[in-house]
Amino acid sequence: MKNPYLFGYLPFLTITLFSLTFGVYMVGISMEFFSQVGLYTGMREFMTDTQLRLFLLLIYSLIFFMILSAMKLIDETIHETAMLFFSKDAAGESYYEAKSGNVIYFFGALASVAGIQSLKILLAIFLLTTFIYFVYRVFILSKFLTVIHTISLLFFEILVWAVFLSVIVYVILKLYNGMLASLPVS
Repeated sequence: MKNPYLFGYLPFLTITLFSLTFGVYMVGISMEFFSQVGLYTGMREFMTDTQLRLFLLLIYSLIFFMILSAMKLIDETIHETAMLFFSKDAAGESYYEAKSGNVIYFFGALASVAGIQSLKILLAIFLLTTFIYFVYRVFILSKFLTVIHTISLLFFEILVWAVFLSVIVYVILKLYNGMLASLPVS
């Protein structure tokens, strides 16, 4: 008998690993920045170098953990909404078969340890892992969907993600432009 909860812990481990690798990278960048602007010596009066690095790692890892957890929640909501619209699988077999794709993210998180010193490598590993997971999930779900429903599912998920990310970029740019406009002109 196959246990459906065998890999239930993998999303937590994956998000934790990705958060730690991105956090370690950000600690290195922050330490360089603090040294360049002269804050490092002042911060060293309150904490040792190790304490400062651990504090920053905890803060950055927590931020990345929250971002990645929110992205996973949004992804599951978008995917399950798409399945509601386009799947005829009333028993939920497709849901449990697609869960095995969590192993892909886990191996991607393990691979991200190799790119801990480069943001480009970290982002490339994360995006490549996401793409492979997406292709795997569509491949697994295509057994349960017709060709038209598979195309519709793909279009729906890509469209919703594109709109979601566009809104986020738009809001960030509006905030940035608002901050620039409020600065005094010299």
